[in-house]
Order: sequence, then structure tokens, then C-alpha cells
Amino acid sequence: MQFKWLIVLAITACLLLTVEAHEKKRKVTKKVKKIVDGKEEKPVEQLDIQDAIDVLLDDEVALKDNLCAKKHCGAGKECRVNENGVAECVCMDHCPEEKDPRRMICSNQNETWNSDCELYRMRCLCKSGSAGCVDPKYDHAHVEYFGTCRDVPQCTPDEMADFPRRMRDWLFNVMRDLADRHDLSPHFLKLEREAEKDNSRRWANAAIWKFCDLDGHPHDRKVSRHELFPIRAPLLALEHCIQPFLDGCDADNDHFITLQEWGKCLELTEEEIEDKCDDVRDENSL
Repeated sequence: MQFKWLIVLAITACLLLTVEAHEKKRKVTKKVKKIVDGKEEKPVEQLDIQDAIDVLLDDEVALKDNLCAKKHCGAGKECRVNENGVAECVCMDHCPEEKDPRRMICSNQNETWNSDCELYRMRCLCKSGSAGCVDPKYDHAHVEYFGTCRDVPQCTPDEMADFPRRMRDWLFNVMRDLADRHDLSPHFLKLEREAEKDNSRRWANAAIWKFCDLDGHPHDRKVSRHELFPIRAPLLALEHCIQPFLDGCDADNDHFITLQEWGKCLELTEEEIEDKCDDVRDENSL
């Protein structure tokens, strides 16, 4: 970083010498213009020291942005370029102010936070041992569900018995809504259209769609508890049977749900459930 600024100073000095030379000789020089971000820069002979510094600082910012462009940081973190010119993830200084109550979340400590950013920022601070950590318990904090914390009632046996049917209907309705909004990939859209025409496929196709959707990187044909978050967190405050239902899907208690386990807990037969995830990804990569 220090070497870089030596180069910056050297270039600035060269620019100043160029300006002085043009002033003394009073020669008419060809004005070379450069377009940057849609704006026309001043010709070289019109540059003053502040212009030179501004240009170099803009280049410095652009370089840092470029270094962070491919750096993925988790929730509550942001990318910064350190003094050695290396992009790294650090805890956010602050989160965007949230005024929408729908952004509030309930943590696994049964505490309401203004946003998931606030919670994960605190977790980052606690994991890194920062002075900003208000309680070490937050180094294991995560979002339990969206919305303010509330008393979640127990799921009764009768409710649990009916839950697979309601879950199947819900999955199909979500898939159909996404299709209507043109938010499904071509292959998922094909599954949805097939389900619309053939009622015997509607539940199975919806189950396959959601499983492939949840099975993130690595695509290992099983869904972890972490990968279940997009389906569990939005529903937990509304469907108090979702957590015991998902726990029951993990028949061998290995903390993963396979496609076969997913189909079984939705009360679908093995013949109805086909592994089409590769077809989906192959088509999406075209």
C-alpha cells in the first residue's frame, strides 16, 4: 500500500512538471480527452494538483471496489481492502436503518431484532472478540423466524396428521404463483405446467421443485438444516407445525433430508418422486 502511494506521488509530480512545461513554452498542444463514467476529463495542460489527486483517488476507490467485486461476505459482514491490498470480510460498522416492521426478526434466543443484519452483525462482533459485542451468547445467534417474537403454540397430533397435505398444497400454490410472475426457470416452469395439466403430478412436481431449490452448494442430493432456513423461517410464526414436521422428515437423524425422505414425509410414494435436479441445473446453465 505504501509503495502504491509512492507511485501516486511520483505520477502527481510528473503531472505538475508537465503543467509547468506547457506554461513556460506556451505551446499549443493537442488536447487529449478521455471519457470516464460518461464525463469528459480536462486536457492534461488544464490539470492542477487537486485534479491530479482527485483522479488518483478515484482510481484508488475503483481498484478497491474491483478487489471486493468477487469477494462474498456473509450476513453482518462487508468487504474491505486492508493495508496490504487484500480484500477481506469484516464486521459491518452499522446496518441500514430499518423502519419497516416486516423486517424485524426473532432470534434463537427469543429476542426481537430490527433486522437480520443487526443480529448477524452482533454475531460477527462476538465471534471476532470485538469490544462491540454486548454478550458472548450472540456468537451462536441466528434467525429463528421472521417477525417479532411471540408464543408459538404446540402442534397437536391432529394438526400434525393434516400438515403434510397442507404443506403439499402450499408448495404447489407457491410454485404456481412464481410461474404466473415469470420467476421460475424454464425447467421448473415445465414441471409447473405439467402439474397444471395432470393433477396426479401437482404435489410430486411441487415437492421436487422445492427440494432442488433448497439443495444449494454443494449440490449433494440432501438438504441441511441451514438450507432449510428459506422454508422454515418465513413459516414458523404462521405454521407452528413446520418445525416438528421438518424434524420428522430427517428419519435417520443425520441432520440432512434426502429427496426420498422429503417425499416420504410429504406422503408421496417413491415412484412419484424423481431426481430431476440435474435436469434443472443443466438447463439453467445453457
